[in-house]
Amino acid sequence: MTVREIAELAGVSIGTVDRVLYKRGRVSAGTKAKIEGIIEQYRFSPNPMARQLKRGRAQHFCVFLPQRDQDAGYWSQVLQGIHRAADEICSLGVETEIVEFDRYSREGFENAAAEILSKKPDGLIFSPIMSERTRPFIEKIRQAAIPCIFFDANLPGIDPLCAIGQDSFRGGYLAGRLMHLFAGRIEKPVVILDTYGEDFHIIRRREGFLKYAGEYGFPTLVQEYSGYKGSEISVEEIGRFLRENPALTGVFITNCMAHRVADAAKERRRGRDFLLIGYDLIPNNRLSLEEGWIDAIISQRPEYQGREALLNLYRRIVLDQQIPARVEIPLDVYFKENIPV
Repeated sequence: MTVREIAELAGVSIGTVDRVLYKRGRVSAGTKAKIEGIIEQYRFSPNPMARQLKRGRAQHFCVFLPQRDQDAGYWSQVLQGIHRAADEICSLGVETEIVEFDRYSREGFENAAAEILSKKPDGLIFSPIMSERTRPFIEKIRQAAIPCIFFDANLPGIDPLCAIGQDSFRGGYLAGRLMHLFAGRIEKPVVILDTYGEDFHIIRRREGFLKYAGEYGFPTLVQEYSGYKGSEISVEEIGRFLRENPALTGVFITNCMAHRVADAAKERRRGRDFLLIGYDLIPNNRLSLEEGWIDAIISQRPEYQGREALLNLYRRIVLDQQIPARVEIPLDVYFKENIPV
């Protein structure tokens, strides 16, 4: 099916079909409905290259995320998926620009956010972590009418084009079930090591775990660390906590730093005598899982999230296709025995 064939079926000029396809110029309601009916019937999709030629320039998308080496390299995994998607769409009239920010610096975030706004991209993919800082930036995006897709995290009361990520509450609840299955009867406390405890998705993970613990009546305590004091939680901080709390059934750490808990346990003379569950199959967590220092890791498929975020932005902005409002990432669980090769 071509534009010419649509015009012939509708009994109109190619220019009229063009005005309907690219939403410019006036077309009577009846003619518009007739053309759209033919488009739907034959599932016609405009050639994206032709659209860019008519537009006169390439689409410019921005990706806004923390520095790739932060969170033990988690964001570099996201970038792998983004780069794959960018390679797929670069020949289709789309330029993708990566802007990274230092998540431990308020000034660094605000400067990078101002850079994004100054670029006036045609679309943006963004991980709305750091809830306190994120909301003012998102409001500015909305005022600038920049279409946005969220990945990795979401915020209540905000409606991006699409939100890609896990159900954080269910993830925390699953961690509670895993702890229970591993331990059986739980009499000594289970600790939740809560880093970035201000973030909405971290709060929901904690709430999910506490919900499970409450339903099955095992003791818990929460140790919260501010994630924005200038650096990631250290092995020394964790080691100090473990020395002060020697009788634990297990530790659930709500982000990707389970390997640091494992490192702190290695430094103790008696080794690890508690269960350890965390998030994200980053290289350090993979190694600790293989060696038996971590019992289970919940994975968020970061590469898949990055790729789908950029491709969905392309589908919506360039192809004018409908995309889902929510793409929920499965709660993959890895043990020593099923780590992917």
